[in-house]
Amino acid sequence: MNILILGGGGREHALAWAVMQNPKCDKLIVAPGNAGIAQIAECATLDVEDGGAVAEFAGENAIDLVIVGPEAPLAAGVADRLREAGVLVFGPSKAAARLEASKSFTKEICDAAKAPTAGYGHFTDAESAKAHVRAQGAPIVVKADGLAAGKGVIIAETVAQAEDAIDDMFGGAFGGAGAEVVIEEFMTGEEASYFVLVDGEDVLPIGTAQDHKRVGEGDTGPNTGGMGAYSPAPVLSDEVAQKALDEIVRPTMAEMARRGTPYQGVLYVGLMIENGLPRLVEYNVRFGDPECQVLMMRLGGQVLDLLHACAEGRLAEAKVTWADDHAMTVVMAAEGYPGAYEKGTVIGGLEALPEDSFTQMFHAGTAEKDGKIVATGGRVLNATARGATLAEAQARAYALVDAVDWPQGFCRRDIGWRAL
Repeated sequence: MNILILGGGGREHALAWAVMQNPKCDKLIVAPGNAGIAQIAECATLDVEDGGAVAEFAGENAIDLVIVGPEAPLAAGVADRLREAGVLVFGPSKAAARLEASKSFTKEICDAAKAPTAGYGHFTDAESAKAHVRAQGAPIVVKADGLAAGKGVIIAETVAQAEDAIDDMFGGAFGGAGAEVVIEEFMTGEEASYFVLVDGEDVLPIGTAQDHKRVGEGDTGPNTGGMGAYSPAPVLSDEVAQKALDEIVRPTMAEMARRGTPYQGVLYVGLMIENGLPRLVEYNVRFGDPECQVLMMRLGGQVLDLLHACAEGRLAEAKVTWADDHAMTVVMAAEGYPGAYEKGTVIGGLEALPEDSFTQMFHAGTAEKDGKIVATGGRVLNATARGATLAEAQARAYALVDAVDWPQGFCRRDIGWRAL
């Protein structure tokens, strides 16, 4: 098969690595890719949010399957355009991608499906949003309604903080994403991520993970796109996972199908779990980043078969083979992230790192310049490893981190602390 993956981050590097393990993959192109992806696949310059351009490229390159990595192309309707052109694609339609692109839409779907989630209000102006916050008190969660690259969520400890967040959002801090705001009750418990494949009808669980959103050790400091993750997540026991499937995922998917917008692709189910009871935090319509890295590390080459079956509507016959193992990824970020950071710093030591089925350094924000690998983003590298135990995976992941020569980078040293 000839495969095209859209995206250029750590998630897409992990997907590319797993797909390449499968003998069915004859040719792999990643657009736009990054310096790490370029070492294992062909990279192409392509506007991944232009459905017409992607469909044309797929035709010219005899692509058999397109795997859409990030949320923006899905929200832009790229999967629809590919389907119209007769190209097989893994990823939901624009209508179904609203489960991530609009938080108020997700709340409306949850209400209709009676899926347990946080109480909320939806606002289109600052004054009524602030009045709601004053009535509810703090802590409270303020969310930009639209896509904000994982950054449009403020957990406000005080009413004043919430009001500042509302002003920021309506003031354009998150661009168009903050034109509408959803304000939610603050849920207590432990957060975990559940990943399922859906082909409109059937649902196939493919793993659990736990992310570390805050920049500082002990889960302190501002929220980021994720500083590390591990899989499986102990808090998401078989019993809790079954409850989430029965009470949240299946009713939501049934409601989407009932509305004529069946869901096809991976569904990232963000859960808050307290006393064994899961509630929905949010849905994402693509693999999490960095959760994808640990899932791919554990699943390996079978990923291509699973995504292919999902795209073709054959999930009922698909099976996941799990090893009894653990995986961890540690994000190496540029000093200053998630605030302002320097770009273009040189990263040394990468060529000497071990690359095998137990350890991989996935690139998230890198480019090659004058024969050297340089940092181009906030989250730059994902030191990823698996082991028989989480402690073993952790030791291997941090050994990778310590072998990298990058003075301008930093990471959290406590990834996996909840489980360990």
